[in-house]
Amino acid sequence: MTGALKAAWALTAFVVLVGLIGWIVTGEAVFAVFIVLGLLTAAGAWFSGRTGPKEGNPS
Repeated sequence: MTGALKAAWALTAFVVLVGLIGWIVTGEAVFAVFIVLGLLTAAGAWFSGRTGPKEGNPS
C-alpha cells in the first residue's frame, strides 16, 4: 500500500468521523454530506488501490 493510498484511507476515516460527530452533536442533517463525501473518497481509494491483471493473464 502506497503512502498516497494510506493518506486517502486516513482522510476517509477523518471525514466520516467528523460527519458522524457533527450530526450527533448538532442534530443537523447537513453533516450527512460529510459522510457521503467520505464514502466517495473510500470508493476512490478502493478502486485506485486495486491492481490490474498480470501480463499474460487476461482475467
